[in-house]
Amino acid sequence: MSGGRGHEAGGVELSAATSTSKKASKKVVVFDYGFGNVRSAERALARAGAEVEITRDYDKAMNADGLLVPGVGAFAACMEGLRSARGDWIVGRRLAGGRPVMGICVGMQILFARGIEHGVETEGLDEWPGSVEPLQAEIVPHMGWNTVDTPAGSQLFAGLDADARFYFVHSYAVHDWSLEVSNPAMRAPLVTWSTHGKPFVAAVENGALWATQFHPEKSGDAGAQLLTNWIGTL
Repeated sequence: MSGGRGHEAGGVELSAATSTSKKASKKVVVFDYGFGNVRSAERALARAGAEVEITRDYDKAMNADGLLVPGVGAFAACMEGLRSARGDWIVGRRLAGGRPVMGICVGMQILFARGIEHGVETEGLDEWPGSVEPLQAEIVPHMGWNTVDTPAGSQLFAGLDADARFYFVHSYAVHDWSLEVSNPAMRAPLVTWSTHGKPFVAAVENGALWATQFHPEKSGDAGAQLLTNWIGTL
C-alpha cells in the first residue's frame, strides 16, 4: 500500500526495508464487468509489483491507485456490460479527478467515440475522438506477436528495446488519430503505432489515461516491463 510508514525498533534495519516495500506497492483494481481476461491481468499486475483486486465495487474502483479496464469480444457487448456495471461513470469520474486508468484491447477501443461492427455503430466513452473499424488486412484477425513504433518520451515503453514484440488478438482498430491539443501548456498525447495491413493505433498515453490495443498480460517480459512502468507512475 502507498503511504506505509516504518517504525524504529532497536536499530533493526528490516523495518526500513519493510517501509520501502510498502511505499512501493500500489493498489490496482481490475474492473470486472464481465468482459476481459481478469485473472491473467491480475497475475501480470501482481508480478509487476501491484496489490491487485478484481472487483466491480464502486468505492474500491474509485479509490484504487490505478484502475485497469480489460476487454474482449464485441465493442457493443463490452459497452453494454460496462454501463450495466456503472463502469462508464467510474472511468469518467476517475479521469475528471486525474486518477489513472488503463484500458487493454477492447478496453482501449471503448475509450474512443464509437465502434463500427458489421455496419452497426455503437457509442463509446468518447474520451478520445475517432472510430474503431475493421482491420484493413488480408488476414483477420490480427493474432500473434508484432512490433510497435513508439514516440519519443514514452513512459509506457521506457526501458524496452525498439524491437520488443507484443501479443495482439483483434479484428478492429483505430486507423486515424485526430485529437489535437491547441493549448501549448498541455502535453499532447503520445500515440504508439503498429501495422497489420494498414497502420493502426497500438497504444496511447494521455495524462491519466493510458491504453494498449495489445495484451501486455500475455506479452511476456516486455509486457511485464510495460505494466511495471504504468504502476510506477501511480
